[in-house]
Amino acid sequence: MYSSVVEYIRQLFESADDFIPLHSPIFRGNEKKYLIECIDSSFVSSVGKFVEQLEELVAHYTNSCKAVACVNGTNALHLALTLVGVKSGDEVVMQPLSFIATANAIAYCGAHPLFIDVDKETMGLSPYKLQSWLIENAEKKNNICYNKTTGRVIRACVPMHTFGHPMLIEDLVNVCNEWGIELVEDAAESLGSFYKEKHTGTFGKIGVISFNGNKTITTGGGGMLLFQDEKLAARAKHLSTQAKVPHKWEFVHDDIGYNYRMPNINAALGCAQMECLPEFIKNKRELAFAYRSYFNKIGITFFDEPVNCKSNFWLNVVLLNNRQERDEFLEYTNANGVMTRPIWQLMNRLSMFKDAQCGDLTNSEWFEERVVNIPSSVRIAPIQLN
Repeated sequence: MYSSVVEYIRQLFESADDFIPLHSPIFRGNEKKYLIECIDSSFVSSVGKFVEQLEELVAHYTNSCKAVACVNGTNALHLALTLVGVKSGDEVVMQPLSFIATANAIAYCGAHPLFIDVDKETMGLSPYKLQSWLIENAEKKNNICYNKTTGRVIRACVPMHTFGHPMLIEDLVNVCNEWGIELVEDAAESLGSFYKEKHTGTFGKIGVISFNGNKTITTGGGGMLLFQDEKLAARAKHLSTQAKVPHKWEFVHDDIGYNYRMPNINAALGCAQMECLPEFIKNKRELAFAYRSYFNKIGITFFDEPVNCKSNFWLNVVLLNNRQERDEFLEYTNANGVMTRPIWQLMNRLSMFKDAQCGDLTNSEWFEERVVNIPSSVRIAPIQLN
């Protein structure tokens, strides 16, 4: 069976022999033009018109009040947590089924991750499991949520829209509001994804997008903060530029700031990529629908977009029956030049976070045993759907 899977993927990507990566960038627009323009201007670092243009393009596309560019998604997450008041000793809710950047950003603040399970339908943090855990383990005093076991403040919650599939974000907003917990959306993987026609990353106080080289669009590296509050966005811009007070020649800084500014040359690449984003999303959704039809026919479960969602299908997912089948699938495909990968090891299993408090993680453990990501790049040639 796995030989036919490899053959089908090679047909989709029109590659009989070449290595097929999991997700590679594609440059088919004005990337070279804008890069040359940026180089010719000599403004290739933190000052230049393309940074502002990229922020405006992303804000408009996501229907955000403001967007603030950062050097990468992890820095953006760290800055977002800082902006919502996460301090050393606080706790931050996240899912264990996540990329390490989320947990690392929490650790950068000196805070502690608190791991709550995901929903089977979304692979995203479960608002129902969080509510159940909070009822049993937390208490609210003066609109501040405390962990009854540790005595620490549960300051924030960082759900992730896993592989571009929106989680049940409206329900999670309601839970966080009820308990006085700030909500920061890790939308790193979900540019172009919508929940009930509203873009991911715009439901919480701050949203975070990644433009890493393996994302739907790329700036080489890069991240973006999404805001509905102009004052908070201005604060983010200030802190990301070393908290320097604007002046023609004086160097005065009024806070502990960060060198998290996106270089203009990266933003130039991003502006060209944003122009292609609608085409990329259409292309990737066509690929997902082709995969869905094929895998359903051969009896392998394809993870589809959740109800009320429009997913960007950043990385497509198939679910094998158990770890042994998963590993056999991974071994065969990778040995035959088609890159596939398992989902991340659960964060609570890593040595840095093994002592973190956890809720029941049944669903996360179930996914860890079964998930395989398959090639999901934008294809040069259109798909002929059967």
